[in-house]
Amino acid sequence: MYDALTLTEALLAKASVTPLDLGCQDLLASQLQPLGFECERMVFGEDALQVHNLWAKFTAPALASGRPAPLLVFAGHTDVVPTGPVEAWDSNPFVPTHRNGKLYGRGASDMKASLAAMVVAVREFRASHSAAPLSIAFLITSDEEGPAKHGTVEVCKALTARGEHLDFCIVGEPTSIERTGDMIKNGRRGSMSGRLSVKGVQGHIAYPHLARNPIHQAAPVLAILAGEVWDQGNAFFPPTSWQISNIHGGTGVSNVIPGEVVIDFNFRFCSDNTPEQLQTRVHAILDDNGLEYDLTWSVSGLPFLTEPGPLVHAVQEAIRTVAGIETQLSTTGGTSDGRFIAQICAQVIELGPPNATIHKINEHVAVADIEPLKNMYRETLVALAAQSS
Repeated sequence: MYDALTLTEALLAKASVTPLDLGCQDLLASQLQPLGFECERMVFGEDALQVHNLWAKFTAPALASGRPAPLLVFAGHTDVVPTGPVEAWDSNPFVPTHRNGKLYGRGASDMKASLAAMVVAVREFRASHSAAPLSIAFLITSDEEGPAKHGTVEVCKALTARGEHLDFCIVGEPTSIERTGDMIKNGRRGSMSGRLSVKGVQGHIAYPHLARNPIHQAAPVLAILAGEVWDQGNAFFPPTSWQISNIHGGTGVSNVIPGEVVIDFNFRFCSDNTPEQLQTRVHAILDDNGLEYDLTWSVSGLPFLTEPGPLVHAVQEAIRTVAGIETQLSTTGGTSDGRFIAQICAQVIELGPPNATIHKINEHVAVADIEPLKNMYRETLVALAAQSS
């Protein structure tokens, strides 16, 4: 049985670039099965898009009332982003390497250290609280860093279809800033993208009266959209933001007015707005300004929020016990698989190590952060079990 550091190293040695798992989940299952977990492989997708998922569950005895023991799910991903140019790394990204108190490797902080810490935390908890009234499960995917179509979202559908009830979930995303535990995510903003094609009339640039320049028509409308106040945010979320990511227009020469310009944009929206409300407002602005256009939408995640309650309080108490700090609640940052789990689980938070090097060359985690993270996960289990007793 591995300790948290050794298990992190063993996971880092597997080049599990999304959507590959390359045996990471088998390694995790080998650590969980001796603890009484039933490990189920769930494979979705086909051929090159095939995604491996692990659902591992330990079921505690029913409560004195006869109700099932509450279920806490640890969630995470074994896939990692590509390394970028290997020669830019100071050591092989898939050979776990120690330098100056840090462990280097792709996925070190996002999020193989978290996975290792979760597994060992559960082992320690089960050893000292064997009769605790708390069921525990792991939901692990190899499709978080990629399209996220055949991973957690499909597992959640399968769990719902067979009546699994999830009470709490901790996602191991790297959430901390300076010190492990100084920030947790108790929600995330929604993400919605749009592709706007503004139509014009192509023509010779010397005869603009015979053409209609869609870039000229779109520019003032884009300024309106960029300056729009979509909402004020709320106690948990910053205001909704709208940002352009790409603009494509023109034929590549300097004497042709283009016939079309394509603008890609994205909303990161808070719980004060819905996708439908934002779409309606955008269309109204475009229509009011007389644009001829096509607009397609893609919603990749809805906002979710876990207000202070049993799970947040348990995690806060655990961090206070282990690190002696008061954690900050935050909903900033990108999306995570928490957006899928929140559709079937009322209380979802994210807790992991500092995120300063995620997706970067020479990604690393401080060795001194791994043990406290493991202890925070374990003490959260202790706190939740005490609440259930």
